[in-house]
Formats: sequence, structure tokens, C-alpha cells
Amino acid sequence: MTIKGKFICTVALASIGLWGGSAVYGRQTANASNSTMNKSSDATFAKRADQADLAEVKMGELAQQKAANPAVKQFGERMVTDHSKANTELKQAAAKDNITLPTSMTAKDQATYDKLSKLSGSQFDRQYIKDQVSDHEKVISEFQKEADESGNSNIKNFASQTLPTLQEHLKLARQADQQVMAKYSAADKNGKAAE
Repeated sequence: MTIKGKFICTVALASIGLWGGSAVYGRQTANASNSTMNKSSDATFAKRADQADLAEVKMGELAQQKAANPAVKQFGERMVTDHSKANTELKQAAAKDNITLPTSMTAKDQATYDKLSKLSGSQFDRQYIKDQVSDHEKVISEFQKEADESGNSNIKNFASQTLPTLQEHLKLARQADQQVMAKYSAADKNGKAAE
């Protein structure tokens, strides 16, 4: 190979090295950026999940006090038990990633709680179970997304492990809703005052 040929090869290899290095650097930068975004979205998810757990516990306690239908009372009891456990597990997962969780419900959940606390009997049963069906449909969607897309193993594992319980809650909420609607619809048709 001539000197000119060696020079061209050296320049070509150097160019490839520079571009290859840039591509690697670009991938590393993109990966670092994605990692930061994942941590941010994982923290957001964890905070929302924590607030949802807090709300479910408080509203479940309210259901145990105010519900007239035994299925609604039992559902409220289940919410307290399962969401208290989930909240403890979430706190452990979040602590591993230095995610600070809130200590109170959202303003929206507080408003729902305040509204429910003014109801009793059939009115409480209907509104509480209706809210529970809707809330669990939304929460399951968020947990599924976190379980599928999160890069954080601690929060991802929490979401994956909690998802079956939430799906069971939705099933139970729908069953309780059917019972409540059937009971109170029959009472309304018969002209009886629903409790």
C-alpha cells in the first residue's frame, strides 16, 4: 500500500471512530435522559398510587360506618385491609429509590370523602360503589402501564404485584354495584323508601 493509501485508510478509520464514538455518546445521552424521565414518571406514579391508597383506606372506613348494604360494608373492609398493605409495600419500594411520598389524599379525593360523609344508607351505597368501580378502572390502567413500561424494578415490581389485587377489587366492586342497584331499584319500583 502506498503512503497516500495508508493516509486515506487512517483518515477513514479515524472518521469512523469519531462517528462511532458520537453514536455511542448519543445513545448514552439518550439512555441517561430516558433514565431521568423514567425516574420522574416512577416518582409521579408512586405519589399518585400512595394518595389513592390513602383515599381507599379512609373511604373504606367510611363505608364500614355508613353503608346499609352488607356487600358494601364488606367491600369497604376489604379496601382498608388491602390498601393499607399496599401502602406499606409502596413505602418500602419508594424508600429504596429515595422517593418521598405524600401523607394526605388529593384535594379531589378529600372532596369526594366529604361528599360521601354526608350520605348514608342507600344514597351512600350507590355513590360509594359507583365511585369505586370508576376509580378502580382508572387505577388498573395506570398500574398496568407502570408494570409494562417502567424501567425501575422496585416500582415496577410493586405495580405488577399489586395489579391482581386491584383487578379483584374491580370485580368485587362491580358485583356489589349489581347487588346495590338490584336491591334499591326493586325498592324504588315498589314505592318503598330506600334506606
